[in-house]
Amino acid sequence: MDASQKPLQELLDGLLHKQLYIAITDPLTSPEIVASGKLRDHILFQIELERKNVLFGAGPLQDEGKDKPTRGMFVLRASSFEEARAILDQEVFHKSGLRKFKLYRWNLNEGSINLTVNFSDQSVKIV
Repeated sequence: MDASQKPLQELLDGLLHKQLYIAITDPLTSPEIVASGKLRDHILFQIELERKNVLFGAGPLQDEGKDKPTRGMFVLRASSFEEARAILDQEVFHKSGLRKFKLYRWNLNEGSINLTVNFSDQSVKIV
């Protein structure tokens, strides 16, 4: 039976239901942030979270019609709003008051990811 023939409850039960936390940060770039010299520490913090398998993804957001990013976004693996907030409170821009964030819980249900792993040169490509 293909998905279009399944009863609604069966469809809903089969979704991923992965709980993640999203933080939208403001502002993403400003003269104060660039001048603060903290961008390197910000990136190193994100890399550390990535290596600890806490960071699902992060990066700049660009509003439609704008030519530069206007905000940032973190997607975290956390068990609660409190845990996610504690993680984000340690980020250098947040600690120093150069950024503020708004936190959301996101239930990831649908989507896909495609990976190509080449054994010969140990490269990975995300599609």
